[in-house]
Amino acid sequence: MRMDRRLRFGVSTLGGAWGLDEVADIAAAVGRRPDMVLWFEDFAAGPPVREIGRVAATGAMPVITWEPWLWRTDRQRDAGALVPQIVAGEHDAHLIAWADALAGTQSPVMIRLAHEFNGDWYPWSPAGGTAPEVYADAWRHVHDLFRARGADRVQWMWAPDAANSTDHALEAWYPGDAYVDVIGIDGYNWGITQPWSRWMPPTEIFAPTLAAVRQIADKPVLMAEVGCAEAGGDKAHWIGEFIEWLTAEDVAGFVWFDHDKETDWRIRSTPRSAAAMAAALSEVET
Repeated sequence: MRMDRRLRFGVSTLGGAWGLDEVADIAAAVGRRPDMVLWFEDFAAGPPVREIGRVAATGAMPVITWEPWLWRTDRQRDAGALVPQIVAGEHDAHLIAWADALAGTQSPVMIRLAHEFNGDWYPWSPAGGTAPEVYADAWRHVHDLFRARGADRVQWMWAPDAANSTDHALEAWYPGDAYVDVIGIDGYNWGITQPWSRWMPPTEIFAPTLAAVRQIADKPVLMAEVGCAEAGGDKAHWIGEFIEWLTAEDVAGFVWFDHDKETDWRIRSTPRSAAAMAAALSEVET
């Protein structure tokens, strides 16, 4: 898959594909319309065809983080079993419904399947009982089924976390070049918002994982989730430093996690942070 040389700018908001007014407000604040809108779906959700169409109508690429667990339901106790169940074909009917629906859409869509597998907070990780080889088998099963159903517009993003929490090398999780279109990396500057955290420059957060994934595959790389806290440093400066580093490293783009969650990650957490993003994006836009 080829991406243009323009640094692509994306956002994930609380409303996601259901709250495009939030995306429009961000665009107005930074002076640039997002190229990507990312949101989250679990395995209880039906195919979001209408939402894909809404995002595509804004000119943005729909990016779906598809999580193989059931956080929308009361069946979360089954979450850890979903990955081996996928390998065994037990979710094929659900996968086929998604594949057939997405095959009928008129726009490309990107799926970020089972992200941050090398952390310790999701059931598709070793901490949740999922071994790398089972994860890779599940990924290939989903991908092959989509291709067999004609869902050729779907692009696949494999996305480790920048802070590896496992003893497994990243390549153990990689399903293969034929199964991945884009590599994503998730990482945050938590500042001093947590007892265990400190202020970190972008290079310290992302550079080791960027080097590792580029050893694994020659694929476009996106920073698929990124955010910066206010506490502990200068967020506005960090934003400019981050985008300057992306450009120097020939990274294809980034998706800013524009949520007020563990802390206020939003671009507009302060007027100064929003102005910094606007200024940085104006320097890289062509």
